[in-house]
Amino acid sequence: MTRRELAHWARQPGRLAVGFVFPVMLLLMFGYLVGGGRGVDGVYLDYLMPGMLALTMAFGLEGTMVAVTQDLNKGVIDRFRAMPMADGAVLVGRSAADMLQSAVSLVVLITVGLALGWRPQGGPGAFLGALGLLLLFRFAMLWAGIHLALVAGRPEMVQTVQILVWPVGFLSNALAEPASMPGWLGTAVEWNPMSRTATAVRDLFGGTGADPGHVWTAVGWPLALLAVFFPLAVRKFSRMSR
Repeated sequence: MTRRELAHWARQPGRLAVGFVFPVMLLLMFGYLVGGGRGVDGVYLDYLMPGMLALTMAFGLEGTMVAVTQDLNKGVIDRFRAMPMADGAVLVGRSAADMLQSAVSLVVLITVGLALGWRPQGGPGAFLGALGLLLLFRFAMLWAGIHLALVAGRPEMVQTVQILVWPVGFLSNALAEPASMPGWLGTAVEWNPMSRTATAVRDLFGGTGADPGHVWTAVGWPLALLAVFFPLAVRKFSRMSR
């Protein structure tokens, strides 16, 4: 199933290119054009980079979400059901391919950040730990997205569901400190799972906005989301494909 998804990459290079370029455009826009950094004490690029990496992991779910619903509506699942495979193999293959693309997106954005002068201060272990937290967050968001796509049922409905990702992305501390926001909003931002991931990644990178003690919550939130949405998605897919 994963090889099947990777084969689609060669046929859709434009979609891949957009997925890689979009976070770079956001980084350049917020770092140099729009500005930002409200309440940030230090070098804004050091604060922005971990936030943008986390933001990149939250966005771009719609490709996998649409593909899952297309498989259901095209009848290709009937063929897969005749093969010796588990009910969730199609979803796992989709998620594996998405995670590979997400890893490449991280590499592209980190390369651009290094070219702009950003330098992570932690050691190799902390750097790999930060990447692990980012990919764990993506994996959790991905399965939540897959479940919502199955609930939507049709590819044209996925865009409506995808809008739900925007509040998670922008109502976070990816671009600005919660302390600079109104009290109620800052509290909501602090509890956003993406904020916990971004703060933990800043701590591991050792840059501006680092706040020790958030690594465990950055692990706990995604695991909690996976515990809920992974079985729900597999069960929903199994019932829909019968």
